[in-house]
Amino acid sequence: MSQAQRQRPYLFYGQTQSLCEQCLAVVPAKIVFMDNCVYYLKRCPEHGSQKTLVSTDIDYYLKCKDYLKPGDLPHRFQTRIERGCPHDCGLCPDHEQHSCLAIFDLLDECNMRCPICYADSAPSLGNAKTMDEVQAMLDTLLASELTPDLVQLSGGEPTLHPQILEIIDLLHRSPVRHLMLNTNGIRIAREPAFADALARYPKGFEVYLQFDSLQADALKTLRGIDARRTREQALSHLEERGISTTLVCTVQLGANDEEIDEIINYALRWRCVRGVTFQPVQRAGRTENFGKADRLTLSDIRRRIAEGSNAFSADDLLPLPCHPENICIGYGLRNPDQPEMLAPVSGMISRETLLSGSGNSITFETSSELKQAFLDTFSLDALTPEVAQRMETLLCCLPKVEAPDLSYENVFRVVIMSFLDAHDFCISSVKRSCVHFVTPDGKIYPFDTYNLFYR
Repeated sequence: MSQAQRQRPYLFYGQTQSLCEQCLAVVPAKIVFMDNCVYYLKRCPEHGSQKTLVSTDIDYYLKCKDYLKPGDLPHRFQTRIERGCPHDCGLCPDHEQHSCLAIFDLLDECNMRCPICYADSAPSLGNAKTMDEVQAMLDTLLASELTPDLVQLSGGEPTLHPQILEIIDLLHRSPVRHLMLNTNGIRIAREPAFADALARYPKGFEVYLQFDSLQADALKTLRGIDARRTREQALSHLEERGISTTLVCTVQLGANDEEIDEIINYALRWRCVRGVTFQPVQRAGRTENFGKADRLTLSDIRRRIAEGSNAFSADDLLPLPCHPENICIGYGLRNPDQPEMLAPVSGMISRETLLSGSGNSITFETSSELKQAFLDTFSLDALTPEVAQRMETLLCCLPKVEAPDLSYENVFRVVIMSFLDAHDFCISSVKRSCVHFVTPDGKIYPFDTYNLFYR
């Protein structure tokens, strides 16, 4: 009897290029399936073999590949291809996706010193951009996008910029369709007059509010202080003025990952809150020495939402087609009389239904126009009031849903946005990145590579 052949302890799925987790050199990586998880097996000539967890859900990992679509190119690239990805960012012609969300960093100064800050911001760092520099960033983005979907003002803490309201006015007058202010909320909490000033922008403006936990210990771990009272005061001021708000939760294993469903339920208590964005910690800035044992993947957070949420099931949490591996999104409708009651929408229609059928009938099953209206809600500009009109058009043709007076206030979204770092970096994925930094020197960088190589 011949001796049985030995088998690999994994299924070899494919190959990509990743990064050495020590020297950041581009290295080959096997993509393997093992114990219902996806891993990269890498080899660096200098630092040897490395094994990295990429996903804890093989089925969802494969599902993301079914949601790929051709990328939308920018109108202008800023650099040439010379060394190859990821070393030609700016953007180079090899990048596959335009700027769905463009980030303007306004300064390095911050009134906090968070242990998990990828920007390494802190008090006394200053470096506020001049109005000329902000105009240069805007000019770069307009040349690239013509009519940009979404700009996010960030930092540092952007509300500390001495000309923050002038900057918002500048962007509000520009062709930029929607504007977000990424803030820790301290100034909004302490200065009602500043909240009044923000309320002057009722259309196309939203506050992106740092909100990581409902527990003091977790906040001290993540942010260095117990910020609960400040966050609640900021939310009260935003609620009183009806300023659209998204809660942004950076998630770290062992700190706040058990609170995900509580944070969603808490968000539903506030009429001004349009949703929650969850971001696994990225290894960058002050988290460069962040260990593998503390990592969370997008699929971990998706599973926690599905298992803990009263509203969203796994079928409601779908890959975003522009960057499906790294952005997951679910939509629901709030009852106008009971805003804490949520009916999921995104899981009602199968991918096959969305992508098949023809004709001009008003029924959803055969209307390509209605299918396109629903597909449009799964772009990043669905973070905007236009989603209400699109959903109203769609929902009138769906059973079991009544939406007679649907408005943006009735829409609630959950987003999981995972940024690539040295652990899970993938060349094919980073080329699809649609969240970009814009700099005053005329460059546009994927968020992922900017934090790793260029910041």
